[in-house]
Amino acid sequence: MDGHATTRVDPRVIEAMVPFFDEHFGNASSRHHRFGWTARDAVAAARADVAALVGSSARELVFTSGATESNNLAIKGVADAERSAGNHVVTVETEHRAVLDPCAALERQGLRVTYLPVRDDGLLETDTLVSALTPETILVSVMAANNEIGVLHPVGELARVARAGGARFHTDAAQAVGRIHLDVSADPIDLVSLTAHKLHGPKGIGALFVRDGLELTPLVEGGGHETGLRSGTLNVPAIVGFGKAARIGLDGMAEESARLAALRDRLADGLRGALDGVHVNGSMEARLPHNLNVSFEGVSGEQLLTGLTDVAVSSGAACTTTSAGSSHVLQALGLSSTLSKASLRFGLGRFNTADEVDRVVELVRTLVIRLRAPIEVFDLADEPLPPGWSD
Repeated sequence: MDGHATTRVDPRVIEAMVPFFDEHFGNASSRHHRFGWTARDAVAAARADVAALVGSSARELVFTSGATESNNLAIKGVADAERSAGNHVVTVETEHRAVLDPCAALERQGLRVTYLPVRDDGLLETDTLVSALTPETILVSVMAANNEIGVLHPVGELARVARAGGARFHTDAAQAVGRIHLDVSADPIDLVSLTAHKLHGPKGIGALFVRDGLELTPLVEGGGHETGLRSGTLNVPAIVGFGKAARIGLDGMAEESARLAALRDRLADGLRGALDGVHVNGSMEARLPHNLNVSFEGVSGEQLLTGLTDVAVSSGAACTTTSAGSSHVLQALGLSSTLSKASLRFGLGRFNTADEVDRVVELVRTLVIRLRAPIEVFDLADEPLPPGWSD
């Protein structure tokens, strides 16, 4: 139940990938034989399928190694290409580190970055963005769905605000695509970061939607692949897998989202019905269907994670779980350090069942009750002294 960290690769995706490791092993840039042509055609088909996740044309999609690289290419690429137009970037306090760290790198280069606060339900208010824009603002970056608390920002509306202010708009949609509807043909979003492994696809492959006419400075040069924005031999098996995962995700999105939302609500209701002092973090109305982030009074997150030996969950983003500090996302919502450290993030997926949800509710209930139980204190005055000891 840690599907925000990664997901199990769908067997149908594996089946689609396998032939491109041996039978169709060509380089997609090889133009003079059938091995290259087969790989080229497979990449083209996958590109169209992945582009459909956001409603873009295939030519506007650049393959990368994942959403982290896509975020870096979008943020650093715009900042460098449009340096003459301004030196101000706007983002949100609750962004993933893959956005916050590139923004920090821009600050070290002399750019100014504004980090916007969110409400106590985790959502960014449109007026907050409006007040932050200046004539020097060149880029606004707001994630479509938060990776810890699952809240959905109104990125279409925010993109229109950014466009009216003369800024480019980027969204990290790694957690959102295939779960909710995104359409760059309807909304003025300029850049969208995607990844396959959150969508039951393989790790190590992602993409960046770049709207036609937008110039970026590439991070990786050396051959001119991907319209010059990301050089290097294409990972054909992974790209094919991404395409297959995208098709499966889109075809079944409505039905699967409803199923996952029902499981998520079953989990939330079960935990709140079984225990007192359970707090759901983030808006339940504007939320990913498969996300639940809850805090438990009177226990520590480390005790919870250690005690739930049979359940894969986390206390926050997978990239920061080695840190003993509390979540910057939960702190931005106003939670105390104690309560934010006593949180669990559940990310349900395609292969989770209602029986598993019920089992997890019981495991968490039993563990929290045990952790909250008072520690028995022994009065040494009532205990006999060991031989040879005296008062």
